[in-house]
Amino acid sequence: MERVILGKSGLSVSPVAFGTWQLSKRFWKEQSSEEAIKAMKIAFDKGVNFYDSSDAYGDGHAEQVLGEAVQQLPRDEIIIATKIFNHYNPDGSRYPDLSPDHIVERCEASLKRLRIEAIDLYLLHFFDQLTPLDDIAAIMKKLQDQGKVKAIGLSNHTVAQLRAQRTFADYAVVQPAYSFVDPSIEKDLLPYCQAENLGVMIYSPLHMGLLTGKYKGDEEFDDFRKHHPDFRGERFKKICQGLQSLKPLTEKYDLTLYQLVLAATLMHPAIQVAICGIKTPDQIEEAVLAMGQTIDRPDYFAVRKALLGAQATKVIDASGTRK
Repeated sequence: MERVILGKSGLSVSPVAFGTWQLSKRFWKEQSSEEAIKAMKIAFDKGVNFYDSSDAYGDGHAEQVLGEAVQQLPRDEIIIATKIFNHYNPDGSRYPDLSPDHIVERCEASLKRLRIEAIDLYLLHFFDQLTPLDDIAAIMKKLQDQGKVKAIGLSNHTVAQLRAQRTFADYAVVQPAYSFVDPSIEKDLLPYCQAENLGVMIYSPLHMGLLTGKYKGDEEFDDFRKHHPDFRGERFKKICQGLQSLKPLTEKYDLTLYQLVLAATLMHPAIQVAICGIKTPDQIEEAVLAMGQTIDRPDYFAVRKALLGAQATKVIDASGTRK
């Protein structure tokens, strides 16, 4: 079973992690908890030992589902990551809150939902402008000292925010968005992480399902993607066409388009792990076959060119921002 060391955290994890964002009804509509649990168990059987969640996914629902699956898996053989950021109101609204007391409260709630005694990797989901960084660092260190959290990290932080946070605590892992449709973190974040030996676990490597190979470019969506500029109009068609142009490479390497893109993504030297959002057992069975796969350098750049070149068509999104 393939394992990589997640930077300074020292955690030994599978290059493909099981993502649970899809269990957030707010974004992905209702998903089957039973199918998710089944997929989580199959993932372990196929060599995945890394599971990523957040208290924000379904306002705790994803953690609860993962907690059920954990009861059927060997706890000492799996790594669980979860995240914190929001304060939740009874009416369903939320606001940023990384104040020390709130972090403690949410950590306890996550432990309870996950049915575990310690979180292997606890990440700050976003940057909180209001709470002093040293206050956040102090409470994260305290949770580590108490044995409730093993390693700590940061999600969705810029390089400047990352540098500032690391002044106060040893955040060892970074979780940014990355795909060949949006590889912008290659400019600054990934070089910094590589130089500092920070673990990098990217999310949305298949760009919210767009790079799985199952779309033609004329589909319509009933989830949050219906408002996303990459899933509408000419841009959507161009990206799908660029992806389909890679079919000869799938035959050369005996991989699906999904596996080809994922394998190429994991070749970046700064990236140790790709979090794959999984809804069904079939999806994880396809994803795990990308682990350990590599392609030739010319073909790697052919993949990049096909997907980045597809973005030449610019569109205006609903906010008026040019994409």
